[in-house]
Amino acid sequence: MPLQIVSHPDYDAGFAPDHRFPMGKYRQLMERLHALDLTGGLHRAEPIAPRWLRLAHEPGYVEQVLSCTVPAHIEREIGFPVGERVSRRAQLAAGGTLMAARLALEHGIACNTAGGSHHARRAQGAGFCTFNDVAVASLALLEDGLAENILVVDLDVHQGDGTAEILAANPAVFTFSMHAEKNYPVRKATSGLDIGLPDGTGDDAYLDVLAEVLPGLSRRAPWDIVFYNAGVDPHGGDRLGRLAMSDEGLRRRESMVIGHFRTAGTPLCGVIGGGYSHDIEALARRHAILFETAAGFA
Repeated sequence: MPLQIVSHPDYDAGFAPDHRFPMGKYRQLMERLHALDLTGGLHRAEPIAPRWLRLAHEPGYVEQVLSCTVPAHIEREIGFPVGERVSRRAQLAAGGTLMAARLALEHGIACNTAGGSHHARRAQGAGFCTFNDVAVASLALLEDGLAENILVVDLDVHQGDGTAEILAANPAVFTFSMHAEKNYPVRKATSGLDIGLPDGTGDDAYLDVLAEVLPGLSRRAPWDIVFYNAGVDPHGGDRLGRLAMSDEGLRRRESMVIGHFRTAGTPLCGVIGGGYSHDIEALARRHAILFETAAGFA
């Protein structure tokens, strides 16, 4: 069976090529997945219903994004203006993660070609993140009765502070973040489990820590689904990363995480998370590793 993949052309909101956020990676990623013949199970994302957004975000902020009236000081924290294309992209990305989660529950594994916007907090967006798609999807699954125990595994180089904040009071969701301790955000939130790594950690040390953690996560609860934020910004060539990982290290990481949970029979929903290289083609290749690995378990 082909890997179930959710995507949409409007994940690319059309930023200038020199913008700090490399929006072109979404188009390049899909070109890479087509070239790898991995799109046999492709689904088109749909904008998420506002009622699901309001489970994770303050209603006033949701309305600001939908009506493109986000105050300038919040836009500065997000990192770009929230116009019509950005608003649509945020709604589609959140809808895509929820769709991928439902597909994962049905097929065992599915991935969104966007998502992992883990800095968006309940009251507002931040750090290039408008809506927190994983928090939204988690709460939507719980609301619909499709899951009772949810695990978030966030391996982006930055701490999943927004996800931790939104889900902190919900005992049905456990959040795990492994990140560069000295990287953004300066003020960390409190996840269910946080591991901050020193700059320059490298492949072997990183993977040794991860291998120790995964069995303990599985023992915490009978997870109905795992959301996996597979950010590639821990890579040594990423301009915002500090953990000095290689392409091969990322490939070993994806195999370790996906293999661990799929061997246990736990459905897994993958999202791409961060990646900020100036070389968009190389960046797309790194993001594609998630899909290449996941396809082997589909």
